[in-house]
Amino acid sequence: MNKSEKIEMVSQIKENFSNASAIYLVDYHGVNVEEINGLRREFLKEGITYKIYKNTLVKKAIEELGEYEQLNDLLVGMIGIAFAGENFVAPAKIIKKFNDTTKKLTFKGCYIESSFYDGDQLKVLASMPTKEEVMASIVGSVASPASGIVGALNAVIRDLVSVIDEVGKTKAA
Repeated sequence: MNKSEKIEMVSQIKENFSNASAIYLVDYHGVNVEEINGLRREFLKEGITYKIYKNTLVKKAIEELGEYEQLNDLLVGMIGIAFAGENFVAPAKIIKKFNDTTKKLTFKGCYIESSFYDGDQLKVLASMPTKEEVMASIVGSVASPASGIVGALNAVIRDLVSVIDEVGKTKAA
């Protein structure tokens, strides 16, 4: 790789870092091609970009960005990087699921927005709700009082119909 290719690659890495809301690092040592392709497909389903770069180029990009310094120490060995957009929890869920089945992928750490999480916190990250789950619970919370009001109104109408029916039966008898 010549110098201009390296400069272009560092520029691409910086762009990926800048556009991501979350950056996950995994050590994929021991993962075969078929498994890594399966992992890539899972990432792709969730709109996550998974890339493998030379560690020295990633370190150079981090240096130029002036952010994500805690990732420098983790850039040792065979490192893959998952860049997440809005759904910043999805990579953790996919990594955990993959790791539970193959036991070959090692979560090194991640940045979500500007917060760093180390490799020990994968279970916590994977248990967080996704954006869709949070939105569904908000909609459910908002809709819950409305459905309660509808239920109460229906109960009043039902009771009124019941009373009118009883009065009608009494008058008929």
